[in-house]
Amino acid sequence: MARYTGAVCRYCRREATKLFLKGDRCHTDKCAVERRNYAPGQHGQGRVKVSNYGIQLREKQKVKRSYGLLEGQFRSYFEKADRMKGITGENLLVLLERRLDSVIYRLGFATSRNEARQLVRHNHFLVNGRKVNIPSFLVRPGDVVELREKSRQVARINEALDGVMRRGVPSWLELDRAACKGTLKTLPVREELTTPAFQEKLVVELYSK
Repeated sequence: MARYTGAVCRYCRREATKLFLKGDRCHTDKCAVERRNYAPGQHGQGRVKVSNYGIQLREKQKVKRSYGLLEGQFRSYFEKADRMKGITGENLLVLLERRLDSVIYRLGFATSRNEARQLVRHNHFLVNGRKVNIPSFLVRPGDVVELREKSRQVARINEALDGVMRRGVPSWLELDRAACKGTLKTLPVREELTTPAFQEKLVVELYSK
């Protein structure tokens, strides 16, 4: 499957905001946005006129890149959100947060969604006692995500869990650090989805054209 293997810090610089793609590095002064707060490339520091379409496109790219999705994947989530009851933009963000790799990242088992995706692929997690190695698996309220017994000594995962108090766990999730498991208590509401800050209405406007 196609995937981007270049420097992800370019994404943050291009969107002029932290997308938290590099784990703990994003919380230090080594963050690319802190050091070079302008777009990458030869003309990154030039003046650019941005149209309404450009603003909508940048917002879509921001959301898509934050969750590590390709265009086709992201469009599929939007179409699914559009068919659901409620506000399309909010439905979209909730669907993306329900992805297994995103839940693992939010619980603190990984310092970035990319790292969480790799952990899922390598069979480190169980959902309701069953092995799941599909990052796009949608977690439902009440589902329990658990680190496999043989994976509880992996140094990188323990380092991530040690820093979970600094990053915090969202209110819609519950982490049992001692048992190495977490539960999706309820679906998140829009007011709780604040990091990074998205304007999902612009994404809806872009795809509605």
